Amino acid sequence: MKLNEVKRIKRIKMKHIKGLLVLLLLCVSTIISAQNKLWSLEDCIQYAIEHNISIKQLVIQKNASEVDLNTAQMSRLPNLNASGGQNWNFGRTQVQSGLYENRSQSNSSFSIGSSIPLFTGFRIPNEIERSKLELEASVQNLEKAKEDLALNVASLFLQVLFNKELLKVNQEQLNLSQKQIERTRALFEAGTVPESQIYDIEAQVANDKVSVIQAENNLRLALLDLAQNLELEQNTGFDIINPTFSNVVTEYMGSVQVPQTVYDNAVQIKPVIKVQELRVQSAEKTLAIAKSAYLPTLNFNMGYGTNYFFLYNKDFPNRSLSDQLKNNAGQSIGISLNIPIFNRFSVRNQVRNAQYNIENRQLMLEDTRKSLYKEIETAYLNAISAQEKYKAAQDAIKATSESFFYAKERYEIGKSTVFEFNEARTRLIRSQSEEIQAKYDFIFRTKILDFYNGIPIKL
Repeated sequence: MKLNEVKRIKRIKMKHIKGLLVLLLLCVSTIISAQNKLWSLEDCIQYAIEHNISIKQLVIQKNASEVDLNTAQMSRLPNLNASGGQNWNFGRTQVQSGLYENRSQSNSSFSIGSSIPLFTGFRIPNEIERSKLELEASVQNLEKAKEDLALNVASLFLQVLFNKELLKVNQEQLNLSQKQIERTRALFEAGTVPESQIYDIEAQVANDKVSVIQAENNLRLALLDLAQNLELEQNTGFDIINPTFSNVVTEYMGSVQVPQTVYDNAVQIKPVIKVQELRVQSAEKTLAIAKSAYLPTLNFNMGYGTNYFFLYNKDFPNRSLSDQLKNNAGQSIGISLNIPIFNRFSVRNQVRNAQYNIENRQLMLEDTRKSLYKEIETAYLNAISAQEKYKAAQDAIKATSESFFYAKERYEIGKSTVFEFNEARTRLIRSQSEEIQAKYDFIFRTKILDFYNGIPIKL
């Protein structure tokens, strides 16, 4: 092999290696960027909708309803069927001429036929309308599932935010306790406080570390719960965006509307109501289909057929297959009318059952409307309660912050004990935790009212 040819092969190999390395780097960077991505609430909801197994199953149900609608629509078309048969006859047999003779023969028959429904007692148009209603009900069921999933994801998302803020509070308290160790030692060296207070504050630092570890674990569990509900296969490095809230009450109070206002809107747009309304209409079409069996049906029929006969032990040869198929061919057209006279009361009972089904569907619709109003009324009262609790928690923080400020000042000049200092600090932590919990509870309650109003859930 020439030297130039060897160099050319090496250059080609190097290009392939570089290409593979670039592809590998792109894959790695994509994985890293996906893991380091900060997810917004909208991102989480969209991803959950696209990957949730229950949603996928409802999509399949919707597709099946589309197939059922197509089947009903195609029932207006003529059908076309072909058939064939082979018989062997021995003894006295009807031969090709139509006479009966003592002969052994075989008979091959071929036919093709078609039937067109001219009148079916309005069964076909009612079946089409019912299939359309069932398809729309499947669509609304899918939308309902998406809304429920979005609300659940929002709840888990806010739980993560709550645990993040709680962790921050515990970390701040740990930092404060660690700073107080040096201050307590200085007071001890100055003879202001006994040495036991150094041990007390060190014990408090240890307790604060435990609280931080517990808060970190709670945050990891909340993130894991959210990631699992999103159907994330790899949730390593999964984290969410921390939205900023200026004034929660002012920002979200517009969502808190009186129950009747929310209900009047929800009853017009919520899928849960639309599904039940469509089921009532579908039941009415089922009644019309059942009643169609009382009416006569009219069909147009047409057909074509031919035969081939083969006689055994015959003195003269049988005619050829092509000649017989041509000469024995026959065509037919006709109209068939079917008039129901007595059907053992089966149609009457089907009509009765269809009427009962309508009544049952109407009751289910009414029950769904009442349940919806109760849910909205409960959501409204919960939102009002959460708002009042949040305001009370804010007032409590102001009071406990002032109390802690004075307790801290007294402790730092040696006029109070570690026990008094920790007691004031515990009250502050409790107030901060309650304020955080009340804030996110209020936000979630307003999101529920947005949900009933048909407003997309976002922060």
